[in-house]
Amino acid sequence: MISDKKCYSNFTEFLLIGFSDFHYKHQLSIFVFFCSAYIFTLLGNGLIIITVTQNSRLHTPMYFFLRNLSFLEVCSITVTVPKAMHIFLSETKSISLLGCAFQMQTFLLMGVSECLFLAVMAFDRYVAICNPLRYTSVMSHKTCFYLTSGSWVVGCFVSFGLTSSTFSVACCNSNHILHFFCDITPVLNLACVNTFNNELFVFIVCTLVVVIPFLAILCSYMNILYSIGLIHSAQGRHKAFSTCGSHLVSVILFYGTAMIIHFRMRSQGSAGNDRMIAPVFCILIPAINPLIYSLRNKDVKQSVRKLLHDINADSNTR
Repeated sequence: MISDKKCYSNFTEFLLIGFSDFHYKHQLSIFVFFCSAYIFTLLGNGLIIITVTQNSRLHTPMYFFLRNLSFLEVCSITVTVPKAMHIFLSETKSISLLGCAFQMQTFLLMGVSECLFLAVMAFDRYVAICNPLRYTSVMSHKTCFYLTSGSWVVGCFVSFGLTSSTFSVACCNSNHILHFFCDITPVLNLACVNTFNNELFVFIVCTLVVVIPFLAILCSYMNILYSIGLIHSAQGRHKAFSTCGSHLVSVILFYGTAMIIHFRMRSQGSAGNDRMIAPVFCILIPAINPLIYSLRNKDVKQSVRKLLHDINADSNTR
């Protein structure tokens, strides 16, 4: 992927100039937003990870997947935002060729894994609501481990293929990337050769990665809604739907943004649009997911309160 010396032979580094054309005050506002969102993401998702780990009542498949999703969100935002904040404060705004490739592949790994992971969580809710008597046997520890590991492994292969395809073209126009991190489209825009085949490959792979899990989620929720409709009591229907409401909101945010970003044909000025849409996908969603899953979940809220109470009690005794 990176060892091919013919790839980008003219450059050893790139310049991330995503917001360099903005006024200083606007850059400062963006920096504050990035910094605040990053801290909030670390605290929110970290709190969920610790809470689920510490509370034995939450050692169920649903919360096992939620803990892994929180870990994935932390990794996803960490691979882009700290470097972007460093560039805001730096005059050079540079990133090495190796660093750019590593950032792209890691970001794609997190994105692809989250696509699959949301589908896995939908399957978990489908089994819980549509086949509650078989839930324990179907969603065993072994099954949960395989589903989680499979999402990461597929993410590794897909991200490697996309990154290899992107860095296989010759770049001679410029080393200025109009983005705040190394994404596929802004890097391909630097190519001095026809990138139609590379773009077609990226489009097909991204379509499969997004559409197939989305269809699986759609099928799961169609069956869930049908099963909920068969429940006679309003309280029972509300209880059943409340267990998957948070996940549904997260799916809409994630896939809605992903489709906007990846299902646009390459056009003049698209890179400039990407840098404005990307913060929603890269920063806002990881930051608000802890709120989505905690505010609508009584077990998580109670466990977080208990954890914070215990921490406060320990600090007072000292």
